Amino acid sequence: MIDEKEFIKQLLTPETQNTAFQKLLSDYQKPLYSHIRNIVLNHDDADDVLQNTFVKVFQNLKNFKGESKLFSWMYRIATNEALTFLSQKAKLSGISSEDLQNKTIDGLKADLYFDGDEIQIKLQKAIVTLPEKQQLVFKMKYFEELKYEEIADILGTSVGALKASYHHAVKKIELYVTTN
Repeated sequence: MIDEKEFIKQLLTPETQNTAFQKLLSDYQKPLYSHIRNIVLNHDDADDVLQNTFVKVFQNLKNFKGESKLFSWMYRIATNEALTFLSQKAKLSGISSEDLQNKTIDGLKADLYFDGDEIQIKLQKAIVTLPEKQQLVFKMKYFEELKYEEIADILGTSVGALKASYHHAVKKIELYVTTN
């Protein structure tokens, strides 16, 4: 495996750009799709956001300073794209983000790409009740099994704050699941 700086150089060099970008897609498409899908919940929306994410990555790669890992930088773009998408979709629908998420959860049963059961639906409904940051932290830790250090790098916050957010999220979810 070539080192990250060399890979980024290949992505920026016109002669090697196409091959390098194909590798970037093959390495990151599935994990980024999963991450985005955990945020937007809907398969078609996740595909749209994923496409926008790769466009932004490609357009902004020349501005990547290497202060974080490429993985973290791309996840940050994916997270921001997903949150922006949800915000715009809620605004266009004339409803709150929480109402939009609840509506999307109700539609999960009909989603061909969702293989969860009633417990998964209940978990998703519990997650929607959390503040946005707690939702992100919980989903990244619980579903994607990212390390706190990776999440801190992606969200630009401290490990301690993330641990506290995750702990509070788990407690709120437990309370929701046992009382609903």
